[in-house]
Amino acid sequence: MNAPYSKPLDPKWYRAAKNYPVVSLLIVLSAMGGMLVSFNTSIALGYFSFSDFSGSQYWRIVTPIFLHFGLLHFVFNSLWLSMLGSRIEQHNGSLHLMMLVLVSGAMSNTAQFWWSGEVFFGGMSGVVYALIGYLWIAGMIFPQPENQLPKGIVIFMIGWLVLCMTPVVTFFIGVGIANAAHLAGLVFGMMLGGVFGLVGKINQHRV
Repeated sequence: MNAPYSKPLDPKWYRAAKNYPVVSLLIVLSAMGGMLVSFNTSIALGYFSFSDFSGSQYWRIVTPIFLHFGLLHFVFNSLWLSMLGSRIEQHNGSLHLMMLVLVSGAMSNTAQFWWSGEVFFGGMSGVVYALIGYLWIAGMIFPQPENQLPKGIVIFMIGWLVLCMTPVVTFFIGVGIANAAHLAGLVFGMMLGGVFGLVGKINQHRV
């Protein structure tokens, strides 16, 4: 007697890509950016490092978020992006998350350039801090299960932000930290979280 046919389960990576396409795309692009930095720094610097509106390569206002310097840098940012971004994408939609990432990326990159004057920096950390600020303030104004962050996460990440502003982290990892991008991302994310939190609260009272 033949056993009944059962459809094989989709692999986890496929389900993640299907349920969170923007988060998955951002992680793939970050992996590609990290490999580009490792294997061809001249192309990474020449085509994807920061450039403001004075030129015609406008994509370079955003593309530094995909440049990662080492495996640990990529993994750290990808884990936070996966945890935070999936919440927003699931409950607010893919377009909402994509716009949040692009705008906060441009803001944090620009802040880092204005502060340091350097163009060769990168990483998704400014966006990660924007997502933390967004969920933190939106959850305070308009508490919903999807935008509630454990206080421990907020305390840890703000503590890490402050610690990175001291010479301690730079001394141990041997590279500079884009502190202006982190701070600008957090502040900008808090502002957006305040706006969307208020909108959600107002809409709730109208129902």
